[in-house]
Amino acid sequence: MAMGFKAASYNPRIDPTEFVATVDNPYLPLVPGTTYKIIEKEGDETRQNDIVVTHDTRTIMGVSCVVVHDTVTIGGTLAEDTYDWFAQDNHGNVWYFGEDTTEYKPSGKVSTEGSWEAGVKGAKPGIVMYGQPKPGEPYRQEYLHGEAEDMGQVISLGQEVTVPFGHFTDCVRTKEWSLLESGSEAKWYCKGVGVVRTESTAGEVATLQTVSKE
Repeated sequence: MAMGFKAASYNPRIDPTEFVATVDNPYLPLVPGTTYKIIEKEGDETRQNDIVVTHDTRTIMGVSCVVVHDTVTIGGTLAEDTYDWFAQDNHGNVWYFGEDTTEYKPSGKVSTEGSWEAGVKGAKPGIVMYGQPKPGEPYRQEYLHGEAEDMGQVISLGQEVTVPFGHFTDCVRTKEWSLLESGSEAKWYCKGVGVVRTESTAGEVATLQTVSKE
């Protein structure tokens, strides 16, 4: 599914009848009850990212979305607490419908900047993984002018990658970035798991450590 990413032309058509109840895209499966532990390292700082696919759903633009709870801790202290909303259409494309995010700053201040919901204040959903990914043009993963403008692009298929959780083949490597910030990330999406490794141009590396299921 190709779609223009320029702000003026970006207007994805969302028909709730074209979405399915489960997210089972092989490169981004979201099975309720699954927990992912990711360790992020940048310089001397280490962060732990725990991602839980909950049993909850949230209806956005008439579409039932899977709720994913994502927390980041630094030295055991909560730094970020986010709820993300995803849904899959009947072509296998996984859409991102928004997030409710809270950042806890060392100063004690709390920020909800970056939160957005598709269909509210001009926000629009985007695709995070295609049902049949292949190298091509960039695509929007989210859109709220001046607030949420992440982009993605499939770079290559058939990638191999090794992380603490294991060795994977037949992975999709993407380039992902924000139009509001400098830099980008390389991500490896592997069959049956999802994202297993991320490398940023700023030097941050995140690797999948464990996966557990209820």
